[in-house]
Amino acid sequence: MNEMIDMVNSDAKERMQKSVDTLKADYVKIRTGRAHTSLLEHVMVPYYGSDVPITQVANINVIDPRTLGVVPFEKPMMSTVEKSIRNSDLGLNPTNVGTILRVPLPPMTEERRRDLVKVVKHEAENAKVAVRNIRRDANHDLKTMLKDSDISKDEEHNAEEDIQKLTNDSISKIDKILANKETELMEI
Repeated sequence: MNEMIDMVNSDAKERMQKSVDTLKADYVKIRTGRAHTSLLEHVMVPYYGSDVPITQVANINVIDPRTLGVVPFEKPMMSTVEKSIRNSDLGLNPTNVGTILRVPLPPMTEERRRDLVKVVKHEAENAKVAVRNIRRDANHDLKTMLKDSDISKDEEHNAEEDIQKLTNDSISKIDKILANKETELMEI
């Protein structure tokens, strides 16, 4: 096979995998009612004039299934870290207990679970759109190569089939990830 086709193929494969990985990372942030240290990983904290991830200024650990503990490395950072968690999009309300911030996770209501299912479906749909856009870009590149006579009609056709297989694989991975997250969210 033509190495230009290989480049288009591997680029598409890499970008589609990134879309799948991004979806997984986004799903980790969506709470299931169980405490998990990764919940807070995307919280940014102002630190000496720039925003840094909370993991660079504090240790995060699980105290019990519904409570996280956050211990800032520097005592003066306690209120800044507390404020950053409170102002994040997670709807959490940390409590300062001396050297540690206790971050209780509110219980999941049926309504909240349904809302989260809508959110995860929306995220999955966005990931699928991203994968389809990557397919479109790859096919466009192949058409350009055909037009420039860099590849034959048969090579283009075979390469498009390969791109479609990659697309189908990525979309089925996304569907599987979505199904697992929905199940996880609806568990009590």
